[in-house]
Amino acid sequence: MHKSQHRHFDVAGTGFTVLDRIYADGDLTEEALGGSCGNVLVSLAMLHRHVAPVLALGADNEGDRLIDEFTQAGAVVEYIARRPDVRSPVLAQELDTASGLHDFSFVCPETREDLPRYKPIGNAELTTALPVLVDCSVFYADRLSESILEAMRTASSAGAIIYFEPSDIEDGDLFEEALRLTSILKYSEDRLGKRLVGRQTDCVRIVTHGAAGLEVCDSADMVWCEAVSAPSVLDTCGSGDMVSVGIIDWMLTVGTAAAVRLKAVDLLEGIVAGQRLAAENCAYAGARGLFRSRGADYVREILSERYSAATK
Repeated sequence: MHKSQHRHFDVAGTGFTVLDRIYADGDLTEEALGGSCGNVLVSLAMLHRHVAPVLALGADNEGDRLIDEFTQAGAVVEYIARRPDVRSPVLAQELDTASGLHDFSFVCPETREDLPRYKPIGNAELTTALPVLVDCSVFYADRLSESILEAMRTASSAGAIIYFEPSDIEDGDLFEEALRLTSILKYSEDRLGKRLVGRQTDCVRIVTHGAAGLEVCDSADMVWCEAVSAPSVLDTCGSGDMVSVGIIDWMLTVGTAAAVRLKAVDLLEGIVAGQRLAAENCAYAGARGLFRSRGADYVREILSERYSAATK
């Protein structure tokens, strides 16, 4: 039995994790771990949280690169499966540095060939990850499948906070079951706002409205959080992920537990921390440009400045 099976995990997670190929103004400038799940988990690992990604990657060079980034960040990588029957996912990101806007595509802009897409974990990965799922404080997911839903059930039954950040609703039945397990639901108003109208949930909902800010709702209250102004805007990629990083990191700092029924106001300190982190990150290229340019200690200072009062 692995030693890590005896440890408690701060965060376990599964979902959209890809190798980003970043094209700035048409030129390939960088390859880096990306995807919301990947970005959130690797950022928390760099902040010295005990993080275990639960993923299925190909036995290829792209998979090697993704695992190397997780390893360098300090994440536990033994629950990342390498499967010869799949290719590790690659996503092209085209960045306009003048506007800070970016587009994503699963088509290579150089060859026009389709890039390999994300594959969710299966039963084998789920079984292997059981020691993580029954002993984590937070379980993060941004995609759904039968196996991911079962991972959510297992983590929830063991007392984890379920942080669900969907970008789409592909299977209504899976989605409804996931909502029943979810502690915190974070989504974009543009993407899912209309599709979630009228759905009853007991969780805290964080609804993002782009540069305007976000709203935090529970069954009784709604709180509006204005966006934090960015010092400069080079690249907005990863802004939403940084908000999630701030929220999860804050919950771990103050010891938020799933047994405590969360309310909207309970998360405000962490949300503001995440918004500040997102604003600072906009000044740098890449989803974690701030980490790369200024280091994790600087990121920790940004987060601590905003929620230090909550720990006193």
